[in-house]
Amino acid sequence: MLSTNTTHTAYHAPVFEPTVDELAVLKKLELGERISLEDAAHAHVSKRLLERGMVVEREGYMAITAEGLQQIKRNDA
Repeated sequence: MLSTNTTHTAYHAPVFEPTVDELAVLKKLELGERISLEDAAHAHVSKRLLERGMVVEREGYMAITAEGLQQIKRNDA
């Protein structure tokens, strides 16, 4: 018999590796593009960015955080 336990805890891997789509969203936000939470949901933007603190919600729009900027920071050799 299947368990009817509906309690779910979010698993977070020890290392966050953003997808190409997630990096593209962070880059758009860095460049000043406004992305509403509604548009993000329709475009299936990963909520991992919000869960990991890469973006925050401000007045109905996504805003990049310092952690998000760190993900797209260039590491020129």
